[in-house]
Amino acid sequence: MKRLAGAAIGIALALMVWLVFVAAQNPARYASWGTGGGCAASAADTDAVAAALGDGYGPAQAGHAITIGTVAAERDLPARAITVALATTMQESGLRVLANPSVPESYDLPHDGEGTDHDSVGLFQQRPHWGPVATLMDPAGSAGLFYDALEKIDGWENLPVTIAAQQVQVSAYPDAYAKHEPGASAAAALIADGVDCSGAWVHPVPGAGIVSGWRTDARPSHNGVDLGAERGTEIHAAAAGEVVTVVCNAYTPAGRQYTCDVDGSPEIQGCGWYVEIAHAEGLLTRYCHMVQRPEVAVGDQVEPGDVLGYVGSSGRSSGPHLHLEVHSSHHPVFDTAMDPRIAFSAKGVEL
Repeated sequence: MKRLAGAAIGIALALMVWLVFVAAQNPARYASWGTGGGCAASAADTDAVAAALGDGYGPAQAGHAITIGTVAAERDLPARAITVALATTMQESGLRVLANPSVPESYDLPHDGEGTDHDSVGLFQQRPHWGPVATLMDPAGSAGLFYDALEKIDGWENLPVTIAAQQVQVSAYPDAYAKHEPGASAAAALIADGVDCSGAWVHPVPGAGIVSGWRTDARPSHNGVDLGAERGTEIHAAAAGEVVTVVCNAYTPAGRQYTCDVDGSPEIQGCGWYVEIAHAEGLLTRYCHMVQRPEVAVGDQVEPGDVLGYVGSSGRSSGPHLHLEVHSSHHPVFDTAMDPRIAFSAKGVEL
């Protein structure tokens, strides 16, 4: 038995070392994609939403409802998802962010009142296994977790609201959500109509022109455009969104890790220091070959024009420039790449 225990400990230690090694090779890859950002509910009328929710709901609850709806819009989810989420929160918390004596940390965060159901907190009365308390107490964060779970349910769009909500919440009162559907549906329609996801877009390197195009005859696998600029030129976020990747991606032809803190060459593989931002409408932008570790971190929310880093020549590069990609998915692959000139032109920006 001692030998078996020793072997198990040895395997566990080896696994820990391997995990540390993997993390070091890819230190800031974001495994859980965020909502993207870039949507605003400026046209959603708080008083109208409160009235739609029904008696007993005021501006504070309507504000939370609008936040829940905005998160759905950022994920390109339909009004049906908002209805399910609102019916859930109306039942679970009365659309209030509730702290709980069993979770003392919850009182250090903004809240509308107190609940005492086990160790459940927040709008959706989520328990600690759902995620960090700070996220559970944040209306947008907790809504994101709810939608994460909802989207994993096959055919949720066609289920009755109370069944969809119950499959997420696993409540002791599975039929309780149904009574909230009329108000939730009316409010969801108002919110969906009032959310604007178009957002403002800007040139990531103002004044820099294209020196290599998208998928040309000479470079048919070139998934972006190269913008020529001097080393150290600021690189700006093209639009509002969430930073989902910050990583050094450089390796030798033999597959060995290569530093991104020196100039690369055409023989080196990879994008060098690069950043990815998830935007509204399912769009993602990628910024490659930065001169040093980017100025942003995974999870940062950025606005159009925020500085991400500086032009360099790390990775597979023959000189300082920004390699810019646009993808139609938050999970970028070759088939999701779009011509950045066309994508930016559609947003009113000429590259």
